[in-house]
Amino acid sequence: MAKIAIVTDSNSGITQTQAKELGVCVLPMPFMIGTETYYEDINLSQKDFFEKLKSGEAISTSQPSPESVTKLWDDLLQEYDQIVHIPMSSGLSGSCQSAMMLAQDYEGRVEVVNNQRISVTQRQSCLDAKLLVEKGLNAKEVKAFLEEDKFNSTIYIMLDTLYYLKKGGRITPAAAAIGTMLRLKPVLTIQGEKLDAFAKARTTNQGKSIMINAVKNDIETRFGGFGDGKGIWMQIAYTDDREAAEAFKEEVLAQFPGCDIHMDPLSLSVACHIGPGALALACCKKIFLS
Repeated sequence: MAKIAIVTDSNSGITQTQAKELGVCVLPMPFMIGTETYYEDINLSQKDFFEKLKSGEAISTSQPSPESVTKLWDDLLQEYDQIVHIPMSSGLSGSCQSAMMLAQDYEGRVEVVNNQRISVTQRQSCLDAKLLVEKGLNAKEVKAFLEEDKFNSTIYIMLDTLYYLKKGGRITPAAAAIGTMLRLKPVLTIQGEKLDAFAKARTTNQGKSIMINAVKNDIETRFGGFGDGKGIWMQIAYTDDREAAEAFKEEVLAQFPGCDIHMDPLSLSVACHIGPGALALACCKKIFLS
């Protein structure tokens, strides 16, 4: 059986320490802050990032360099026969397409998965890939399985502020001003490629209810029902306010009693565009193999 490495990027929320524990490799995402280049979870922590973001420093995201990607692959292929590379959604970054182009030079030894996930759902793809490898699938088969399974996940994100969407040019200043005046809490969703508007809440509590009800509806209409809770992975993600996320977790548990909920900070590539105080609720349908 081929020896297969699982590679992802830090948009998965998997830290370098967690990567070692899970047996995967995580490529850190680069950020330009002022004139300096930083790498997520290498020389840029969550705490440092939000301090710089709140201070008004100019922050921009970037793709990993081709050299950093191929060096990681070359190093791994000295020990492994094949690589499954799971980058962030192709609709949110060009890093997926870049990796696919680079993989063409590896004669089938590197398979890049375009299953359009981010954060906690991308993390679950890595865990699913590990399970598929343990079941004997090769890299090409793992890629095909994950891409076929891509819509068996859902994620909703409630923003605390419109400031960063306005700053990044993703909404007009007028729309941001109206939303701020009305104290709207926009709820966004990622279903496939893009980060799209889903609903507008007047309060944080209303936004939480919107996300919980949306996930309930997806579970019932798309994933075959919750049942006894054993068929669904539940996840919460957040930016810069773990205390609020812990409180939200208790509310979610009250609606989905008995389920396990994994919680992580949202990736900094997403946080850069939505700012602090965001909460996200996600779920993935568990994969079952005979």
